[in-house]
Amino acid sequence: MAENDPNSEDFLQFLRRMLGENADAIDLNALQGMNIDPAMMQQMMQQMQHAMSGDPWETALRQALHIANQDGQGIDTGARGSLAEAFALADLWVGEATTISELAEPPRALTRGEWVEQTLPVWKEVAAPVSTSIADALTSALEGQTPEDMRDAVQGAGRLMRGIGGSVFAMQFGQVLGNLSLEVVSGGDVGIPVLPAGTAAVIPQNLSAFGEGLEIPEDQIALFLAARELAYARLYRHARWLHLHVMSQITEFAKGVTVDVDALEDLAGRMDPSDPEELRRAIEGGALLPSQSEAQREALERLENLIATIDGWVDVVTTQATSRLPDSARIAEAARRRRAAGGPAEDALGALVGLQIRPRRLREAAAMWRAVTEAVGIEARDALWDYPDLMPDASDIDDPAALVARLQARARGEEPQPDEMDEALARLLNGEDFGAGTDTSAGGEDEGSGTTDPGSDGPAGSEDGSGEKPV
Repeated sequence: MAENDPNSEDFLQFLRRMLGENADAIDLNALQGMNIDPAMMQQMMQQMQHAMSGDPWETALRQALHIANQDGQGIDTGARGSLAEAFALADLWVGEATTISELAEPPRALTRGEWVEQTLPVWKEVAAPVSTSIADALTSALEGQTPEDMRDAVQGAGRLMRGIGGSVFAMQFGQVLGNLSLEVVSGGDVGIPVLPAGTAAVIPQNLSAFGEGLEIPEDQIALFLAARELAYARLYRHARWLHLHVMSQITEFAKGVTVDVDALEDLAGRMDPSDPEELRRAIEGGALLPSQSEAQREALERLENLIATIDGWVDVVTTQATSRLPDSARIAEAARRRRAAGGPAEDALGALVGLQIRPRRLREAAAMWRAVTEAVGIEARDALWDYPDLMPDASDIDDPAALVARLQARARGEEPQPDEMDEALARLLNGEDFGAGTDTSAGGEDEGSGTTDPGSDGPAGSEDGSGEKPV
């Protein structure tokens, strides 16, 4: 065996470092020394498989809930009632600031733990590519660390190491998600749609932290945040295709995330065996994620522009809706700065998955939406969310005057409206049934044709299919 070739002692230390706290469930002492019985190795592998069995995301959920619920799980009656009143008033104000219809479901007050449980499916979608990449890298690291005379005995261990990678990542992700639940104040607070479309929610436990240092009454802060959350939820309910559009941009970025195998093996070679947390710190700190590729940087720029476009519209609607609040301007500025800077948990999330979602062009996007509102009015502005190809893009943020000119030309009938293909695409992205809109045999009347308005739940011009026009 060459001097630098791996030996059983190196391999044993490597396994202990990778397994961390799970190593206690496995009799690794059986591997001490150079003479290793293949049958004993097989038994150890079975022990390891048992130790790493189960869904790693269940571990992540338990870890996150432990942190989220450490200060109590309930919302007192007074806080719940105050928030319900804030939502009721804010809903009236938002209705004056946008033509996008109100929600079908009442807004909710969520505990931190409920926020974790309801948003975990989206976070899994965001984090899954990185988890897979780490598992692949650990499999490659195992192959490099296994002595040649042991390779036959550990055949099939790749699946085991993938489980180890998934468990280590999920545990770290659970900690980050739990800490994030201590910071967020609403469903739309992190910039991506983590709650189901049309769901508005505020976390009362975190309202006080939002207002620290502002010296503004908490009821004003609650009203502002309720209005912002309602605007956000109304938009995603109306433009059903928007959720898919945002998540596809995230997926495009995440599919390019890889783990640096050389960095992982280097870490395994210099880690202190008595410090199994070093691997976890490296994963959480992003040390194993290489620098972004050019394709990733371009994908991230597109995502940031998209998030800024959404948040800019929400900002303009919220500002108009809360203009009656004495301190609305100060609260709005605090909210913008908070979104631009993020918090410690959001930074940790960015390091963990290699993605920091910041609306870096929020102010420019808001200025664009204000210019559109002043030029063509609220109704024409909000109609830009009816179809994917109408939504403003980065070039419109750069040059709002050109967007305004196009909208004014369209209002004069000088620019073509979306054709049938555009409408069909919007219905497809909204998940609507094409067949339901083609049968006119039942009544022969226009209102019985089943024609569907993208962004609504029923026939065109109605909110719930009853034929009643939304307010």
